[in-house]
Amino acid sequence: MRRFDPTPLYRATIGFDRMADMLDRVLATDLQAPSYPPYNIEKTDENAYRISIAVAGFAPEDLSVEVKENALIIAGRSSEDETDRQFLHRGIATRAFERRFHLADHVRVTGARHIDGMLHVELARELPEALKPRQIAIHTEAGSGRLVEGEKASEAA
Repeated sequence: MRRFDPTPLYRATIGFDRMADMLDRVLATDLQAPSYPPYNIEKTDENAYRISIAVAGFAPEDLSVEVKENALIIAGRSSEDETDRQFLHRGIATRAFERRFHLADHVRVTGARHIDGMLHVELARELPEALKPRQIAIHTEAGSGRLVEGEKASEAA
């Protein structure tokens, strides 16, 4: 089994310990991840994403979408009683499943739709104002410097 060593990342980054741990966890669990049901992850806009999961045979009431901490948990439990049906071939699996997706900070679920056997979960990344890029004033010993956007001239002196 391959092992990822995050030590070189620590030399060039500050405060990314959690990201290195997450990479290590993903590499360790990716080999044993279930493949049912199949899904797509697509980027629909600069700050918007969509997870589409093939859920043929599941009614909307058989599915649950839950956000817990930084994890999106999508589960399906078939409630249909099939004891009176006799299949000659059964190719559409309706077995119970649970898919977990770890969400980055500031990513939230904005909605979910069940259309034509597909479950579409919409996600959006919303950065708080405090995390958006901002200009920092550079002051010299003489006291002159560029102003931070929105800063008054009287505050800079």
